[in-house]
Amino acid sequence: MKYDHILIRYGELALKGKNQKFFINTLRSNVQRALKDYPDLSIKGKRDHMYILLDGRDPDPIVDKCKDIFGIQSFSLAMKVVNDEEKIKEAALEALRLENGQTFKITCKRSNKDFPVRSQEMNQILGGHLLRNSEEWTVNVREPDVEIRVEIRHDATYITARNIPGKGGLPVGSTGKSLLLMSGGIDSPVAGYLTMKRGVKIEAIHFHSPPFTSERAKQKVEDLAQTLTKFGGEVKLHLVPFTEVQQKIFKEAPENYGMTIMRRLMLRISEQIAQKEEILSLTTGESLGQVASQTMESMHTINEVTNYPIIRPLVAMDKSDIIDISKEIETYEISIRPYEDCCTIFVPKQPKTRPKREKVNQFEAPIDFTDDIAKAVEGTETVMFSPSNPSQESEFDELL
Repeated sequence: MKYDHILIRYGELALKGKNQKFFINTLRSNVQRALKDYPDLSIKGKRDHMYILLDGRDPDPIVDKCKDIFGIQSFSLAMKVVNDEEKIKEAALEALRLENGQTFKITCKRSNKDFPVRSQEMNQILGGHLLRNSEEWTVNVREPDVEIRVEIRHDATYITARNIPGKGGLPVGSTGKSLLLMSGGIDSPVAGYLTMKRGVKIEAIHFHSPPFTSERAKQKVEDLAQTLTKFGGEVKLHLVPFTEVQQKIFKEAPENYGMTIMRRLMLRISEQIAQKEEILSLTTGESLGQVASQTMESMHTINEVTNYPIIRPLVAMDKSDIIDISKEIETYEISIRPYEDCCTIFVPKQPKTRPKREKVNQFEAPIDFTDDIAKAVEGTETVMFSPSNPSQESEFDELL
């Protein structure tokens, strides 16, 4: 006997009531997408768990894929047997023999109340059986080397020996779409990742200003979009030509208000792209107080130009925490490549940190940006990235 299933456990999905079926179906679709290299793999979604039938396949690459899927609280390699005491004893012993260690613990959970043996009694029955048939093992209920978990459900009993943490959160695509403003720095891809964790499907928008920004700067953003696909499937990236808009801002507006006006125009353009794509919110990598454009006053003034909700998952996070996540999701090394984006090349020497709405409106009034915004939207290039695309990062590395 060997492990023949992967048992997937839900987190928040178990609390979704009448909408639970929708969330489970979304998760199942996401698991199928992540495991598209196994098109005939059987994936079954139940009310309180999901399982993947291995059918003799090597579980390791499948396990690696499952680690990056939002909506999975934890999962385990499992043996599935019928709800029969002798079959359960046989499988539990085999699970123990497949593990290394000296001490074990049995944890039985009986969600199927029709099964005649209660959980505590089953713990004792299985513990005694394992002790009698494995002389090298002893029981340690506090800090065991191995915990054999027995889950007696309505459809079958699952025996596991290892619990692998999942990403948690909600299945991507279960709570709508958001347009991520992606600069190419450390913060915005982390913001995209955390937004996806709440079940949001993201598209991304990037403002580039050739010849002031290089092709390498644009490539950096494309590589970040590619990296994010492993957590949420396809990512559509909208590349907005922003040179003429930026030049006009810093030619006709006061220098210290240039950054604020630039951010406002980015939101106005982003809103138009979002309307075209039927997206209902914007997401940014802003962290309160981190730079001049991310003070409370700046956010208040910049927000004035849009009625769209703005998701700011990093707003209360320290930079060190953001960096830790960027390293975990493998965007950090891409983000620190030394190529500047349009937000850094036109930074004024003394940007206004507490801009007032009335002042900004006064400075913007004589400048008509209508045609410039329309031209930028019209000239936007859209690129689609999917997990099956070849890594553009390795392509970049070959050029070095």
